[in-house]
Amino acid sequence: MKSICVYCGSSIGNDPKFLEEAVSAGTLIAQQGLTLVYGGGKVGLMGAVADAALAAGGQVTGVMPADLVKQEIGHKGLTELKIVSSMHERKWAMAELADGFLCLPGGPGTYEEIFEQWTWALLGFHAKPCGFVNVSGYYDIFQKLTQQAADSGFLAQQYVDMLVYGGSTAEVIEAFRAYVPPPPKWGVAPVEQRY
Repeated sequence: MKSICVYCGSSIGNDPKFLEEAVSAGTLIAQQGLTLVYGGGKVGLMGAVADAALAAGGQVTGVMPADLVKQEIGHKGLTELKIVSSMHERKWAMAELADGFLCLPGGPGTYEEIFEQWTWALLGFHAKPCGFVNVSGYYDIFQKLTQQAADSGFLAQQYVDMLVYGGSTAEVIEAFRAYVPPPPKWGVAPVEQRY
């Protein structure tokens, strides 16, 4: 594992533990010699993760659509800021750059990004782990929702169980290193990794 993509809020939220974990995440990723891949913002938890990784001497790659860069929320101190044309291109680029996807607290953009990677993983389009840092129980409801999908017959249990949860970034990354993907939903993985 060489890089971790972090999805998280463009706000800091109202629980100080959210910001604390974002700083811890960036620091730990850098200390473990991993490249941080993220959305390229300087604001909210996104900015905090990037700043912490940079402060710890890490490599940070941001990916951001040109329209958002023009709104001046792009981080100007990154190792690399890839400017793309659309949100779809952004997600694709982040997916290609990362070896795993780590989700901190966030809003609809955060959910949408991790849901897409989880979907691609269960379809066998990639074999990379998806994990949640469950700060202050933030993802408890999500865990219940995904279990309800399985209990209701919309999802095989193995695709609920493939998601990694931990109380800290350290726990999630440790689990990532031991991750074994389940078989793809339709039985045969694509010949090449694709998105």
